[in-house]
Amino acid sequence: VTFYLALVLAWGIGAWMRSARAAEAERRGRIAEDARTAERTRIARELHDVVTHHVTAMVVQSEAARYLTAAPERLDATLAAVSDTGRRAITDLRHLLDLLQPDHGAAEPRTPAVGRVLTLVEQTRRAGQPVEFTEEGTPATATGSSDLVAYRVVQEALTNALNYDHGGRTSVRVSHGESAITVRVDSDGSGTGSASAGGSGRGLAGLRERVGVLGGEFSADRGPDGAFVVRARIPAGNGS
Repeated sequence: VTFYLALVLAWGIGAWMRSARAAEAERRGRIAEDARTAERTRIARELHDVVTHHVTAMVVQSEAARYLTAAPERLDATLAAVSDTGRRAITDLRHLLDLLQPDHGAAEPRTPAVGRVLTLVEQTRRAGQPVEFTEEGTPATATGSSDLVAYRVVQEALTNALNYDHGGRTSVRVSHGESAITVRVDSDGSGTGSASAGGSGRGLAGLRERVGVLGGEFSADRGPDGAFVVRARIPAGNGS
């Protein structure tokens, strides 16, 4: 009897260990799949942010160039802006592709900062969008991923202004506080939609999620007169 009890006990322990190993393998598989999904989502967001903004600017500039054949100087400036935008797109895409290489290693990440918003505004102006830019306060020396998210909010809002309110008066206000970065982008709805306008809504949805992950607030609203306002409050000092 003792022998059979020991045999049953050994079998039970073995079955429990096999079950535990299977459960652990399943848990690790879920963790790995979640990590892959999160990485794919991050890459998709970065591709959307980089490609959509630059390509939208190039399309708008190219459409404008069609009507400038009688003004060689303005045509030359517009084509130069298209080339400049294309070079920026290539640079950003190369950086993104570098991040996907297995041997990328510990190279310093090159992420856009709020301090580069003025460059973004100037690029949008060259695409024919009148943009007023105001920056208040002093950017913090260390803001974690808040800096990048604030930049992406401005980038997406200006892309939408180019697409849906081209030529309309647009304003960008960035305020640096002790505990948060506040962004507001307004377009007055007096412009026209690009012939290529039409979006999936991924950009604004992605921004809402990004800001929410950092514990911030995000809104995007259209008024009855066609005006559109994007607001974001992003807590500063969040880690990447």
